[in-house]
Amino acid sequence: MRLVTYRANVLEAARLGAIVDTMVVDLENLGADNGIHLPDNMLDFIDLGPSAIKTATMLLEQNRANWPVGTAVPVQNVKLLAPIPRPRKNIFGIGLNYVEHVEESSRSLDTSADLPKQPIIFTKPPTSVIGPGDAVHHNAKITQQLDWEVELAAIIGTQACRIEEKDALSHVFGYSVMVDMSARDCRRAGQWVYSKGMDTYAPFGPCIITADEIPDPQTLDLWLTVNGEIKQKSNTKFMLFNVAHLIADISAGMTLEPGDIIATGTPAGVGAGRTPQEWLWPGDVIEAHVQGIGTLRHPIVAI
Repeated sequence: MRLVTYRANVLEAARLGAIVDTMVVDLENLGADNGIHLPDNMLDFIDLGPSAIKTATMLLEQNRANWPVGTAVPVQNVKLLAPIPRPRKNIFGIGLNYVEHVEESSRSLDTSADLPKQPIIFTKPPTSVIGPGDAVHHNAKITQQLDWEVELAAIIGTQACRIEEKDALSHVFGYSVMVDMSARDCRRAGQWVYSKGMDTYAPFGPCIITADEIPDPQTLDLWLTVNGEIKQKSNTKFMLFNVAHLIADISAGMTLEPGDIIATGTPAGVGAGRTPQEWLWPGDVIEAHVQGIGTLRHPIVAI
């Protein structure tokens, strides 16, 4: 199931929907038409657990041939927002999680050339999240080194505390696309939070595809372009620490809760690793894609 948060017009509140063919189906309204309660937002839907996915899937299949009045609208007529417009907690980011990115970072960002023995974890605040098509801010007073990183995002569905790796994927609600924007010249004493956590630095979406449709998250192609030119192209099989390992590692010391987001790291091809180095500037456009999920497109805009 392909779940989205959308707004039908600027005067309406954000709503939870499912994309079916070319339509966005409002799940709360579809449930109400069938005498079943479903929530109107993504976080409450995730909180309901696997039963919510089962119920929504059943309703979508039963009504697909004839959507009840007021439940479906063409996707081109709505504004898609970040699937979780305001996460409850900071996003977990994973640094240096692809072999070639470790090498390029050691050349350009003063990080170690040795492969990490444990996942490198940082966070991005909820205020960094933007949705499909929204502008990424370029503040020239703060950075002259705005960089890109395409990533697979894993969204937790059920609480995970001290989970074994073999059980970890059962705690995943679904997957999405995230761009980990970075102001490379804003690292402070080796800390990454400020450089990666600024407003608009976590483009997220365009949907969450439920985990049942991606049984193996380590087989997905991902790529990113700048102004139509390929900059990153790889596959999640090249992660140093796979999704299951990341969940087990984080949950060993920090309880993961429904709605938590893990951005699983980026492959080689970032601007800082190029010769000469390349940075994003106002007027540029980035596109990021993960196989089976979708594409994000964002303009870079001066503020």
